[in-house]
Formats: sequence, C-alpha cells, structure tokens
Amino acid sequence: MTPEPFSALGADGIRIAADRLGDPNAPAAVFLHGGGQTRRSWGRAAAAVAARGWQAITVDLRGHGESDWSELGDYRVVSFAGDVLELLRELPPRPVVVGASLGGFTAMLLAGELAPDALRALVLVDIVPDMDPSGASRIHRFMYDRMESGFESLDEVADLIQEYNPNRSRPADLDGLRANLRPRDGRWFWHWDPKFIDGTAASPPIEVTDVERMNGAVEAILAAGVPMLLVRGQMSDLVTQERADAFLARFPQIQFVDVAGAGHMVAGDRNDLFAEAVVGFLARCADDR
Repeated sequence: MTPEPFSALGADGIRIAADRLGDPNAPAAVFLHGGGQTRRSWGRAAAAVAARGWQAITVDLRGHGESDWSELGDYRVVSFAGDVLELLRELPPRPVVVGASLGGFTAMLLAGELAPDALRALVLVDIVPDMDPSGASRIHRFMYDRMESGFESLDEVADLIQEYNPNRSRPADLDGLRANLRPRDGRWFWHWDPKFIDGTAASPPIEVTDVERMNGAVEAILAAGVPMLLVRGQMSDLVTQERADAFLARFPQIQFVDVAGAGHMVAGDRNDLFAEAVVGFLARCADDR
C-alpha cells in the first residue's frame, strides 16, 4: 500500500502532517512518534496494522518532519496533545492510539486530560511516567549532538545512530535516513525544530518530568475504561525492568509485552515482534468497534 498524505490544523492553527494507509472508513489506529523522529519511523508497523483491516494514521508532531514549527516556541506536551485531538476530528470516532516515548506522553495527556472518552484503546511504547533519568539524558545527548553543526554525509548519520544503538544493524541502504533529515548548505540536519530541545523554546515539554501528573492521566484513562498496553524494549535504558514493574504494580489493569532484542526504539529494533504485539492487542479491541 502507498501512504496517502493529508494534513489537519492543530490547536493553534499549526499544520500537522500525516499519512494514511488503508480504508479511510475503517477504524483508525493512530501512531505518534518519539521526540526527534517523524511519522516515517512507523512505516512497517503501520503497514502490518493496515493489512489487518484498520486505517493506520502516522503523524508528524508539531516541530517535526513535515509539520509546521511553532513560531511561539510552544512545544508543551499538552500542545502536542491538542494538535492530535484536532486531527482525530478528521477520523472515525474512538481510534486506538499508539504512542512511543514523547508520543506516549502526548497520548497520556490527550486521553487522560483533554478528551477522556476519545480513545478506544492506548498503546504506550517504551514509556512510563517515571522514566529512568539516565536513559532520558542519553537520548537528549544523542539528539543534541550535531544539532547545530549537522552532518557531512548520510554515512556520518548512520555512524552516529550505530554508536547510539549498537543492537540495530547498520542499514545497507542509507536513503531511508533522508526522511529524518533536511539538506542545507551542503550538509544534513535533523528534521525537527532545534528549539524543541536546545532550551530556547518559550514553552518546552516540561510535563515529561511531572511524574504525578502523568500518573494521574493514566489513572483517568483507566477509570474511563480504556484498555492499555505497555510494549517495552527488553534492553531499554529508559524503561528499565524495575520501572516497568513499578508501573504495572501501580496499574495492574495494563497489559504488558516485553520485546526481546529491542531497546528504546522498539519498532525499529524488532518491528516483527512489535507489530505482532500491536496487532494482537488491536484484535482484542476489535469487539468494541
């Protein structure tokens, strides 16, 4: 299937870019990427879901990919969530949302604060409210490195990614990296607004550090009867085994899948196992269509 691009206006008029795979009248599964990524990171997982009769919607969050950057530097998580809520108005009611890392935090506030009845189900991909600070710092360092200087070549990009994530094979074809980069003055730069991470945004995504607010959002989601699944990368340094155990002990209603051979970037590391987990969860949600 070939993705069908479309767009919607976010909470404050920012244009949000998205792709659709599958029947536009079918129930929707909406995929929200992590910080510094784009909707392209979901390609194979979205295709697997669309092949099961859902429409798979992949979204570029504001400041990322082909979505607009915020002139006001508004990159609060609640603003990401407001954008997604506006986009959901273009879809059949009560989609499933799959959110990785920042996308997971966005989904928590979307369903836990802004619109408790908006979702059929929620999948959190390697994110919990009380994430490991050392893992979060490592991600921040990876994103910040070369942010201003950029890269001379795609090979240089692939080398940095390999250093950050040695568990993933270095791609033989580097063209796929272009979706996350922008060429400028003969160099390659990450495909997101530097203000999102460099400390200059007027409204940064500080909610990711508010553990109790995020736990409160999860409580509200579960109280509304929304099924939830946590998919963890077994080698993740952001959602360690201890932090996953504590989250599931607090919220025993949440289903859990531990993906062997995957780190924080679960879908990219082991897309086969990730897609199987998500497709299985969607099948269990299908009776509620």
